[in-house]
Amino acid sequence: MHHHIHNPRHQCLLLTCICLLVALLPSNVASFVIPSSRVHQQPSSSSQRPRSPVLTSAPEGALPDIVVPAIFDFNITDAANDNSDPRVWVPQTDCLSFRPLCFCTSQGYYVNLLKFKGGGILGRHRHSSPVHALTLKGSWGYREHDWHATPGTYVFEPPGETHTLIVDEDCEEMVAMFHVTGSLLYVSEESGDIIGFDDVFSKLEKARDWYEECGLGRDYANQFVR
Repeated sequence: MHHHIHNPRHQCLLLTCICLLVALLPSNVASFVIPSSRVHQQPSSSSQRPRSPVLTSAPEGALPDIVVPAIFDFNITDAANDNSDPRVWVPQTDCLSFRPLCFCTSQGYYVNLLKFKGGGILGRHRHSSPVHALTLKGSWGYREHDWHATPGTYVFEPPGETHTLIVDEDCEEMVAMFHVTGSLLYVSEESGDIIGFDDVFSKLEKARDWYEECGLGRDYANQFVR
């Protein structure tokens, strides 16, 4: 027995539902919904086989990768090997240095290895944006928190966080990777006023100045810029 839909409203509703279902089909499925009358089979031959797509790692105009080998070699001393030249570490204070991995000037963040030798303090500072940290060697913490980071510890620091980084004096060496977005604002311990800052541009300038001074050349830092 066949049922026919005579009500125009029902017919319109049914047609609308069919259109919605077709529209919601994934593109790779919808592309195969083709009337059989429009499908034409071509005879197979080697000359008519479709060419394989050209595989590329990135589209035209994309920025190149950054590949930094030997980042776990914290005490590199072989100046003859560019990948293990101790001059890649940029001194920031007597006990603190950093090794740049990425200066993303287009998005306002930087990634670097931070190294303390023999303990030390990174003065009280406030972050305008989030920070990710991964401890690779030694231990450290913040004066304002009761946790202590050791090798393998991951830390997320939310925007607006104000703290003082401390490495214990009995820690021979501490190395951690930091991904810092936005500005790091140095704050006075007494007044709470902002007395300085660091961001991707100031860190890049420090790296360029050091590489020029140590003989690697100012442009050495350009390989980390994206």
